[in-house]
Amino acid sequence: MPVTEKKILHRLYFVAGAMFLFSVAVAVKLVFIQVDGEEYRQMAEERMVKNFTIPSNRGNLYSDDGSLLATSVTKYDIRFDALTVSAKNFEKYLKPLSDKLSKMLGRPSSYYQKAFRKARANKNRYLLVTRDLGYADYIRIKNFPLFELGPYKGGIIVEQHVEREHPLGKIAERSIGYERVDDKGHVLRVGLEGAYSEYLSGRDGKRLKQRIAKGQWKPISDNNEVEPKDGYDVISTIDINIQDIAHYALLSQLERYEAEHGTVVVMETKTGEVKAISNLGRTSDGKYYEKLNYAIGESHEPGSTFKLMALAVALDDKVVDTSDVVDTENGVVSYYRRKVRDSKRGGYGKISVARAFEVSSNVGVVKTIHKHYDEQPEKFVDKLRDMGLDKQLGLSIKGEGVPYIPDPDNKKQWSGIALEWMAFGYGVSLTPLQTLTFYNAIANNGEMVKPRLIKKVKEWDKTILKFDKEVIDPQVCLPETVAILQEMMENVVRRGTGKKLYSPDFSMAGKTGTAQKNYGPKKEGKLQYISSFVGYFPADDPKYSCIVVIHEPDKSVGYYGADVSGPVFKSIAHKIYTSSPLLDEVDDLEKDKSETDKDYQSYYARAQKRLQVVPDVKGMSGMDAVPLLENLGLKVKVTGNGRVKRQSISKGKKIIPDQTIVLELS
Repeated sequence: MPVTEKKILHRLYFVAGAMFLFSVAVAVKLVFIQVDGEEYRQMAEERMVKNFTIPSNRGNLYSDDGSLLATSVTKYDIRFDALTVSAKNFEKYLKPLSDKLSKMLGRPSSYYQKAFRKARANKNRYLLVTRDLGYADYIRIKNFPLFELGPYKGGIIVEQHVEREHPLGKIAERSIGYERVDDKGHVLRVGLEGAYSEYLSGRDGKRLKQRIAKGQWKPISDNNEVEPKDGYDVISTIDINIQDIAHYALLSQLERYEAEHGTVVVMETKTGEVKAISNLGRTSDGKYYEKLNYAIGESHEPGSTFKLMALAVALDDKVVDTSDVVDTENGVVSYYRRKVRDSKRGGYGKISVARAFEVSSNVGVVKTIHKHYDEQPEKFVDKLRDMGLDKQLGLSIKGEGVPYIPDPDNKKQWSGIALEWMAFGYGVSLTPLQTLTFYNAIANNGEMVKPRLIKKVKEWDKTILKFDKEVIDPQVCLPETVAILQEMMENVVRRGTGKKLYSPDFSMAGKTGTAQKNYGPKKEGKLQYISSFVGYFPADDPKYSCIVVIHEPDKSVGYYGADVSGPVFKSIAHKIYTSSPLLDEVDDLEKDKSETDKDYQSYYARAQKRLQVVPDVKGMSGMDAVPLLENLGLKVKVTGNGRVKRQSISKGKKIIPDQTIVLELS
């Protein structure tokens, strides 16, 4: 066989072998595809079609009168797929669509015509038309020419996202709180939003989208695969009027004294409902905002406000009578070479235990506790524990500070001066809310109730869960002890350290506190103060208890509790009192009814007339004003949140059925 033919034959064998191997590889691959076909199909689908999460709306958070504290607002972004629209429809509807967009969004019609034509020429399937539309505008734009044909024929792409808004702005921002996911995927829950997230959070939905370009996905249809379910609404105990009063009273004093931070809590005495809670911290530029929840999370030495607890123990044990005389000597007493001093140079001389409390004599109270418990400090500490002062309140809000009461049996905690230092509020630690809870119990005739920030959980008008008053201790002290402590606190304001706060027209009771901070030989030059005032009002029939704590006020301006925190307490008490309506009791219901009947007939006639005219709804919450006006036959349009600030139809105007009235809320 010639050499040339041999070469050709070898080449044919090589080609045939290669084709055989290729056929084998194809066959093997086909077998693998048959075996793992589902996996490959899934990979292909995931590259082209994907389920996206639709976040559910969180429930609304309301104040006790129905005003919004936090709400979820759904926003819509509108985009345009320039390729899915037929040439006929594109040319037919381009100008009418652009005209509508121009009228709605404010740009010239020519701008939109040019943008859409450019997108079609560039085969842009993801042109941004507008973003962050509200629901009403979304419905409106969805019905514009061309867009009304839907995502395939009309090219409209709708993307929605949820934003959380706080109508009150920065007021109570930290207490209202938030729920966020950090960079590491950890969920951060703060304040009411975090504490009651299980109710506020809804169930996310799912929507199928198709990939149309790199990083661009278009919904396959207008319908969701799984519809999102909104969260429940939570009604809090916060009173926005009291919150506003407390916030600005605290802010004003912080600014005056250039303090580092401060907190105020107002609580309803009998129920434990927290009506206001404000926490303000100072920034580097001297402004204040809700930095941390100091009222709940910051445990610190309470100072002289703890004297109430110390004397409560001694009075309950019946080892002390308020008329007992104690010698404050020259205002200084030493224990283990550590000195306890009174703020008044030279001391107060020989005074009663009650007077020692009124003038906040450190020496007087310390000597009293030392005399009766030096040999058995465990008896003193055990009584404090019986009062619940070593226990957390068990609040739903995360981050509650841990109280600290030293243990005489623990050598690391106890020292020769531990008992004496505890007597005037050092070596122990409580949060402001824990301190307030004890004072509230004294105002409440000994019944200690748990502070509560939530009333109920609702789904529309249906109550899902209701939170009632919770009693921690039905009688924290003996009734006679409670009565004595109440009288002593009232005298603090009448003639003691809080006498600057006294008002003959309005009774208050409480205790001042001035605790040193950053004290000790190793912290020379860093000494600061914590100024406090805690009490209740009115003194004769307590309705509210309140604590004010201000850290590190400018010492050159002042630092005593009566001067720094006391005025905040007084301002809050007076403003709440003057804004609360007074109720008169009817003594005799059996008087002659003829005049009453006559008055009723007159009232009825006026009422019927009022049904024909627009009422004055200014100052009413939006939740109340809307149904009232709708029941009168008016159509109501609302802007903003909160209470009615303005109404478009003035009061007294004759009602025209189906007439629209616009309410501006703030």
